[in-house]
Amino acid sequence: MPDAAVLSIRKASKTFGQRRALDEISLEVRRGEMIALIGPSGSGKSTLLRSISALQAIDPGEGRIEAFGGPVQENGRISGEVRKTRTRIGFIFQQFNLVGRLSLFTNVALGSLGRIATARGLLGLWPAETKTAVMAALARMGVADYAGQRANTLSGGQQQRGAIARALVQRAKIVLADEPVASLDPVSARRVMEALCDLNRRDGLTVIVTLHQVDYALRYCERIVALKAGRIVYDGPPSGLAKKELVDIYGPEFEDVFWEGAPT
Repeated sequence: MPDAAVLSIRKASKTFGQRRALDEISLEVRRGEMIALIGPSGSGKSTLLRSISALQAIDPGEGRIEAFGGPVQENGRISGEVRKTRTRIGFIFQQFNLVGRLSLFTNVALGSLGRIATARGLLGLWPAETKTAVMAALARMGVADYAGQRANTLSGGQQQRGAIARALVQRAKIVLADEPVASLDPVSARRVMEALCDLNRRDGLTVIVTLHQVDYALRYCERIVALKAGRIVYDGPPSGLAKKELVDIYGPEFEDVFWEGAPT
């Protein structure tokens, strides 16, 4: 069932001090969607991703998050079964989150730890199946030639594609990417976005990506969810976001940076 919901968020809120980063967010995500989360800085995009992956707890109350039909968290408490769910959710961070002193190969192989004994992984005793999967993922991302290099010697784009390869080895069914191209040059950013699109279209993975680059969101994603002050203010196709709607989301200053050729 390609349109089955794999993620359900109901009335999720998150407060930091006096600031409400998420304000009763409700969202349904279907299997195989590619969704861009957009909105001004501080609108709640990263907070939402971190809540979905249970990297942080939402506020106590009615809020509930489910993935694959099972609870991730509710009433401010993370489910005791969340570790099993997390093995099916890959998280790609803005700053790559690779271990710099380890080789790219080892970093990508770490994606298999949910399926093999931790001791084997710590000793680098990777099964043949894992080794094959790692090299296939690196080749697919175009970075197989760098498998033996320390991660901190690679460019940002190479590291980010390595992080995507790790999600492949993890066998993730949902990929959450938090500003994955924010620190990359335009060519590297395009390669990373194309790699995420390939996971979505070729493998049928559900991809949710937060972006500051609105043009990338409109170009690569079939569904746009815009947040402002912790609330969803738009949820629909790229065609529904013209200049007026984007100015409403980002404020009047957005007109000054609106790119050439954008929708009107």
